[in-house]
Amino acid sequence: MQQKRAQLPARHELKYFIHPAEVEALRIQLRRGMELDSHCRGGRPYAIRSLYFDDIEDSAYFDKVGGVMHRDKYRIRIYRYSDAEIFLERKRKLGDLIQKSSVQITRRLCEQIISGDPRGLYRSNNPLLQDMFVQMRTKLLRPSVIVDYQREAYLHPAENVRITFDLRLRSGLHSTDLFNADIPVISPLDEKLEILEVKYDNYLPDHIQKLLAGTRAERSAVSKYVLCRRFEPLGGGGFD
Repeated sequence: MQQKRAQLPARHELKYFIHPAEVEALRIQLRRGMELDSHCRGGRPYAIRSLYFDDIEDSAYFDKVGGVMHRDKYRIRIYRYSDAEIFLERKRKLGDLIQKSSVQITRRLCEQIISGDPRGLYRSNNPLLQDMFVQMRTKLLRPSVIVDYQREAYLHPAENVRITFDLRLRSGLHSTDLFNADIPVISPLDEKLEILEVKYDNYLPDHIQKLLAGTRAERSAVSKYVLCRRFEPLGGGGFD
């Protein structure tokens, strides 16, 4: 097991709904002043799939909907539907800031966690795996929903700015088959919208603000997890 990205500093994270035509216009601006993420091979977006977890009372869902300012969310994330890199992550909301902890895990451990078996996690020297053990034992943390989308990301070293288009958001229907690219999926959005995210450390540099100026996008406390749960049972539901 390889540890990676153990804990990142708390960062600002702004989210927006944006129409596809605005994505096209803003893409031109961003490519003039920022670097395209190397994961966007050939300039194309890359697939991200996350399996989110929630407890028996769906606390992560209801805390988000209720606007609780300090809350945690757990997920397993993969890229391009591959098991080459598998990350267990905890995303922590700290008022207006976001902090992410992450550890790379093996496919065997991934499948063990998905099956609801936390044995052995407590013996790990990684705090996140130890925390996952506690959550699974005491709060019955279990898989809730698969979230799929295509990410196009732009980077700038000033304030570690990262701007992403999260495109074609899809919810996996009643499945925990994380590595199966062919599971049934459905859009949770009623309109044809995409998601724009702007992340930075302390402040958004002036030249980045100028790149974003004039873009028509609706600021929202959007949660891909909450959106994709609209087709799943709540309040003690979940997968057997």
